[in-house]
Amino acid sequence: MAHTFRRATSSGAQYTGEMDFLLSDEQRAIRDTVKQFTDERIMPNAIENDQNHYLDMGVIEGMAELGLLGIVIPEEYGGAGLDYVAEALVCEEIERGENAFRTLISVHVGLNSLSILRYGSEEQKQRYLVPQARGEKLGCFGLTEPGAGSDVVAMRSTAVEQRGSYILNGQKTWISFAAVADTALVFAKTDPDAGHKGITAFLIELSSPGVTTRDIPGKLGAWAGSTGEIFMENVEVAAENVIGNVGQGFEIAMHSLDQGRFTVAAGGCGVIRACLEKSAAYAKERETFGQQIGKYQFVQDMIAQMVLGYETSKLLVLQAADMKNRGVRNSRETGLAKWHATEEAFKAADLAIQVHGAYGYSAEYGIERYFRNARAPILYEGTTQIHKMLQAEHALGYRQLNGRGGEMSPIVAWEQA
Repeated sequence: MAHTFRRATSSGAQYTGEMDFLLSDEQRAIRDTVKQFTDERIMPNAIENDQNHYLDMGVIEGMAELGLLGIVIPEEYGGAGLDYVAEALVCEEIERGENAFRTLISVHVGLNSLSILRYGSEEQKQRYLVPQARGEKLGCFGLTEPGAGSDVVAMRSTAVEQRGSYILNGQKTWISFAAVADTALVFAKTDPDAGHKGITAFLIELSSPGVTTRDIPGKLGAWAGSTGEIFMENVEVAAENVIGNVGQGFEIAMHSLDQGRFTVAAGGCGVIRACLEKSAAYAKERETFGQQIGKYQFVQDMIAQMVLGYETSKLLVLQAADMKNRGVRNSRETGLAKWHATEEAFKAADLAIQVHGAYGYSAEYGIERYFRNARAPILYEGTTQIHKMLQAEHALGYRQLNGRGGEMSPIVAWEQA
C-alpha cells in the first residue's frame, strides 16, 4: 500500500492512494523545520517560562511566520494547505517543547478555524478565517461551562433573537487563550427546550461590549499557557455571525472536537518522545554502583514501556490522519488515538521522573513539567471515561460506526455486534 499527499482542497487536504509509513519530502522538511524551531525558540526558555507562568507571544509570532496557525487551511484562505500527517508531525514537535503552543494549534486551528472552513459562509471565511490562517488574529473555542463539560446539553448560556441580532448571556470556562484571543467560536441555547437541537454556534469578537475575560489561577500545569474564562453579559451579536444554521451548534461542536482531539493525540506523542529521549540520555550518563543505570533491567523496563507507548500512539494518530486525508469521518479512530496517546503521555512522564530520581522531581531537568502538563489532556476534549464508553458502544452496536454510512479504518477487521 502506498500514498502521496498533495495540497489542500476546501476540505483541508487532498489525498491519493492509501496509507503507508513513508513521509514525503515535503512532510520531512516540515518536521525538520519545526524540530529546529522547537529546539531554538521553545526549548531554551521552556523551564523558565513555565516557572514564571509566562506566555511567550514571540514564539506564537514565529509559529505564524512558519504557517503553523493555518497549517491545514487551504491556500485560498491564507493557510499553508498541508495535510493531516503534516499537522500531526508539527503538533508532536511543538509539544515536545511546550504544551501551551500545541494547545494553540488545537484551539486556533482545530476547534475554531476548521469549523469556520466547513460551516462558515464565504463572508465569514474572508472576515475571520483568512486573518486567523495567516496568524494575524487568534481564535479560541467556547463550549465548556462551570456546569457543562462532557454533558454539552447542560449548558446555560443563552442567545435570544432581537431585531435581527442575538443577545448572548452566559459564562464559558477552561477556555484556552481566552485572555489573548481576538475571536471566539461560542455556543449558546437559542431554544432551551429543544435539547441538543436547540444549540447554536456564534463567532464573537472578544473586544465586543459586554464581553470580559480573565485567566484562571492555580492550575496544576500549563503554566506557560493561557487558560481562562469568558463572561457574556447582554452581548449583541449580528445574525450574520451565526455559524452554520440556527440549531446546528451541537453538530458543529462535535465536528470541532474531532479536529481538536486529533491534535491533542499528536501532541501526546511529543510528550512521550521527549520523556523517552531525555530518560535514555540520562540513563547512559548516570552511574550507580559502578555502571550506567541504563544497564539495570528495572530502568530498561521503563524505557521499553515508553517506546511501546510512543509507537502505538503514533500508529493510532497516523490511522486517524489517513482517514482525514481521505475525507471520511473518523470520530472513532480520532477518539481512540486521543484516549491512548494522552494516557501514555502521562505514564511516560511518570516513568521519566522515576528514571531521573530526585532530579526528575525538581524543575532543573524539566521532567516534572511534562508530568504536570500531561495531566490536563486526559480531561479535556473528552475524558478517558467518555472515550472508553464511545469505543465500547461502537463495538457493541449501540452507536453507529462513524455515523450513518460511516466506515472503519481499513486495517480493522472486527465486526460490530
